[in-house]
Amino acid sequence: MTPIKKLLGEYKGVMVFMALMVVFRSAIADYNVVPSGSMLPTVLIGDRILVDKMAYDLRVPLTHISIARLGEPRRGDIVTVDSKEAGELLLKRVIGLPGDVVELRDNVLYINGQAASYSHASVRALGEDGVEQAAYRDEQLDGMSHLVRLSENHPSLRSSYGPVVVPADHYLMLGDNRDNSADSRYYGFFARNELMGRTRRIAFSLDTENGHRPRFDRFGALLDGAVATK
Repeated sequence: MTPIKKLLGEYKGVMVFMALMVVFRSAIADYNVVPSGSMLPTVLIGDRILVDKMAYDLRVPLTHISIARLGEPRRGDIVTVDSKEAGELLLKRVIGLPGDVVELRDNVLYINGQAASYSHASVRALGEDGVEQAAYRDEQLDGMSHLVRLSENHPSLRSSYGPVVVPADHYLMLGDNRDNSADSRYYGFFARNELMGRTRRIAFSLDTENGHRPRFDRFGALLDGAVATK
């Protein structure tokens, strides 16, 4: 028996397990590290989010090839997007569905001519540097309810945007950290086949500013606004 065959024989079980894990994480479920603050205050830097890879499509493992559509994105869903335009994996919230007319006017969201309602929210600003002042609002529109973060020191140059019409099989997405998020205002609409999965819960969380200490209160926590209200 050659050394290679002997090695394969000894580690066959390990190799099969690793192959199954690759298939599982690429096509069924995975967890992703959140490296940026574009979804503050909903998702913190250092959160590890659970991603349901079968929320919308059954795919050939390690590809974007869809075998079957299993569901459709809903307004308010938090999704991972393998964006060709951005050249990286993004985490954003679905705001505009195909056919919607979407507009921002001084950070007030309008969908099909209807303005979102906003109320002040008291937020303990976890995962932030403590320097920049921010205001938090509960944004509610068409069954979607979640917190948004607005910078008081550095408002975005794209706090006003549109109106734009979302094309078929595309989605308009925004970050909850409205003044510090590279989203559809910069990259345009995201094609449906770029949506890699939906997240509704945090797997676990580490405080990257304090020696990667566990944030036990966030382990398994449901994300704000991750489930539509209707």
